[in-house]
Amino acid sequence: MSALGEMQARVAQSGRLDWIGLRPARRAAPVPADRAEVGDGGLTGDHGRPGRRAVTLMQAEHLAAIGAFLGRGPVAPEALRRNLVVSGINLAALKRRIIRIGTVELRLTVICAPCSRMEQAFGPGGYSAVRGHGGWCAEVLRPGRIAVGDPVEAFDDQSV
Repeated sequence: MSALGEMQARVAQSGRLDWIGLRPARRAAPVPADRAEVGDGGLTGDHGRPGRRAVTLMQAEHLAAIGAFLGRGPVAPEALRRNLVVSGINLAALKRRIIRIGTVELRLTVICAPCSRMEQAFGPGGYSAVRGHGGWCAEVLRPGRIAVGDPVEAFDDQSV
């Protein structure tokens, strides 16, 4: 592995699961949860999509950035409509890598782009405020259980 590859493979620290949100139906408000079961198709009780977009994640650190772009304080996780909010670990550095949260293993797949509902949630400019900060989609590699407070750990494909 090259020196650059080695640097890209390292993370400074593990993260933490700060928030879980279940969307019981399309366009329904997310319901916060302390814990959740994660099956092959995503979180039990969430209307999400199976496959590469089964679970959506975002950085807690980006809630303040989005709020700053809107001229206010941090936005609420419910407004972004993602399943999981994590802190302390850079999700963008983990694209195509495996992460473990609780007993669940996920592979980050693609950016979770904002939708037009961000204009409804935040007003004019809401869509642009979220661009680049909307999080990531992931596929479920190993179903299991997660709970708020669980560590978020990154792995190489070979180490799992």
